[in-house]
Amino acid sequence: MTRWRNQLPGEAVLLVAVAALLLAGGILWLSRTPGSGGCWAAATAVALAPALWWVAEDLRHRRWGADSLAVLALASTLAVGEFLAGAVVAVMVATGRVLESRAQRRAARDLTALLDRVPQTVHVRSGDDLREIPAGEVAAGNTVVVLPGEVVPVDGRLPAAGVFDESALTGEPLPVARPAGDAVRSGVVNAGAAVEITAAASADESTYAGVVRLAESAAAQSAPVARLADRAAVYFLPAALLMAGAAWLLSGDVTRAVAVLVTATPCPLLLAVPIAVTAGMSRTARAGVVVKDGAALESLGRARVLLMDKTGTITAGRPEVTDVVCAPGRTAEDVLRLAASVEYYSPHVLAAAVVRAAESAGIERVPAAEVGEVPGSGVRGRVGGHLVRVGRLTADQQTPSWARSAARRGRLDLATVLWVEQDGEPVAALLAKDRVRPDAARTTRRLRAAGITTIGLLTGDRVDNAREVAALLGLDRVQAEVTPAEKLAAVSAARAEGLVVMTGDGVNDAPALAAADVGVALGSRGATAAAQAADAVILDDRLDRLADAAEIARRARRLAVQSAVAGVALSLAAMAAAATGFLTPVWGAVVQEGIDVAVILNALRALRVPAIAAPAPAQLVHRFEAEHERLRPALLAIRQAADALADGPVPAADRAVRHACDVLLGQVLPHETAEETELYPALASALGGPESTVPMSRAHAEIARLTRRLERHLAESPSGIQADQVDDLRATLYGLDAVLTLHFAQEEEAYFTLPAS
Repeated sequence: MTRWRNQLPGEAVLLVAVAALLLAGGILWLSRTPGSGGCWAAATAVALAPALWWVAEDLRHRRWGADSLAVLALASTLAVGEFLAGAVVAVMVATGRVLESRAQRRAARDLTALLDRVPQTVHVRSGDDLREIPAGEVAAGNTVVVLPGEVVPVDGRLPAAGVFDESALTGEPLPVARPAGDAVRSGVVNAGAAVEITAAASADESTYAGVVRLAESAAAQSAPVARLADRAAVYFLPAALLMAGAAWLLSGDVTRAVAVLVTATPCPLLLAVPIAVTAGMSRTARAGVVVKDGAALESLGRARVLLMDKTGTITAGRPEVTDVVCAPGRTAEDVLRLAASVEYYSPHVLAAAVVRAAESAGIERVPAAEVGEVPGSGVRGRVGGHLVRVGRLTADQQTPSWARSAARRGRLDLATVLWVEQDGEPVAALLAKDRVRPDAARTTRRLRAAGITTIGLLTGDRVDNAREVAALLGLDRVQAEVTPAEKLAAVSAARAEGLVVMTGDGVNDAPALAAADVGVALGSRGATAAAQAADAVILDDRLDRLADAAEIARRARRLAVQSAVAGVALSLAAMAAAATGFLTPVWGAVVQEGIDVAVILNALRALRVPAIAAPAPAQLVHRFEAEHERLRPALLAIRQAADALADGPVPAADRAVRHACDVLLGQVLPHETAEETELYPALASALGGPESTVPMSRAHAEIARLTRRLERHLAESPSGIQADQVDDLRATLYGLDAVLTLHFAQEEEAYFTLPAS
């Protein structure tokens, strides 16, 4: 960024100088005072000096590019005395340089903002003392105090709740409330009262530091498209010289040759291409993806193969409790309360999943005593006088039929099973899975539309899990149980099919990210090794940013090539006109200036966001997304009621069915009604009209119909379910379970991943 800031004043001085000399010469010429030619010659010479330096720099780096034609045009006008044409060319060259610098500066401001936000000092608490120390001295375990409005300097955890503005990283306009114990990333802003953060890493090892290192290297290299411009100039230069020589030879008029060289000044190649590429980098930064350099952006715009890691990339990267199978007479609320009460004290990732499931269902934990880890078995503790254990099922236990069914369901669903025992007896099985991201399917469709022809999965996870995810998303290939070295080999092999993009989030993905033509890391989890190895970093936890970046890169490259081709074609037409005498050197310079302005303005279109449908109302979408999470444990009651009927019309089954009906009437139907009357109308403009939500509204109607059917069943048997009702009740409940599961998944993929306003 410093490069462009430093260049702008010098280029502005150059423009002012040549423009002043051109104007002074014009005034002298109009007043018929001698000296106009000297002013114009001076303007030409002033521009020629830096142009010679630019060419020398190219030659020093073993490049022979487009600046050479500018030197020939300026020198030829001086040689034949066409001083006015030379002065116009000088103004054209200087104007182009200033336009380029300003475009680069505007395009780079989003990246520069990342650097400007880096905290230099932090407040660290030591006992009752609060010290201010350099950010680089913070170590893991330090208690960092972040004052209101300050940027969080390190990754860490919150001992108490806090409110943060995460818009700089995620684009989310609303402040985000983080509960006690939640992780907070460096780079976000404290939007509430002063908070303490327990540092999980040093400043240099935190998420934001990796992003900043990428930002510092942004725009440091010339993009392949820009190098392509230089290669095109290698052919354009001899063509211009041949045309100029032919015009001179055939007409005997050297001014025609000068006119050809003047109109051949290659500003479309010199300026339009890097402007479009850098503008694309600015757009990706605003979309939440920092791209290291123009080369990466250009490659992303031409990529044909995408390889993705699974855990943490396509999936959320943490297990969630997806189902609760209870013993007869037990409810999901009861067993989740027991499990969460003892798991709260365990650092295990599955324990965190159990605690989150209880919290999302609004279930309060109860005090637990004598809590301890049982190596290889799980966690146990005493809750309300009962010994509770969560973990593996004891091998020598007699397994009841409901538990065998739960274990089979875990195998069929490829889920991890956590058993909850009370006083040595199993009372429930918790099924946990790492769920596929809601935005994954939409992202793969958008990537295919953007030109990616092959999408594959590279994962170290089990084959059956990998195949399940690949089938769900319609991916083209799967390689499972692979090591980092095998990921690296797979990336190298895929290059035979075209440019390869690799996406991952872990340390084990770093070699493959570095080997790919474009490595894209998800940087929200602080995977510093992955971020450093990658060519681009997605700043938040949304996979669809990858599709945003691919679309922006393709559009930027298209505008770059379009501008270059159009500019060269117009220049060739002007050169032909100059060679045949229709353009004098002066008018040739004026025409070329018009061509330059046109192609530069076209290249700057890469900064503009194409018109899209109205964005989704963020607050409303977030509200219903949160309701889905709260409703998941309640929905388990429907499946549990159907399972309970396997034992016939026993009292426990009757209670379970009536509880499921209460859940449907009291929680599910009000939620579906609110979606129909509030969410769907608000989404109509973003989805293309009210007809777009008709299929989802039909699902609402089916859920309501089946619920009324269940209600009528129970109304017919107020004293208890009858034997002849069991089969139809099970069909109704399983139907509700299937429709609700599919409906929730469709809404989360189709609606909750829409761009928010």
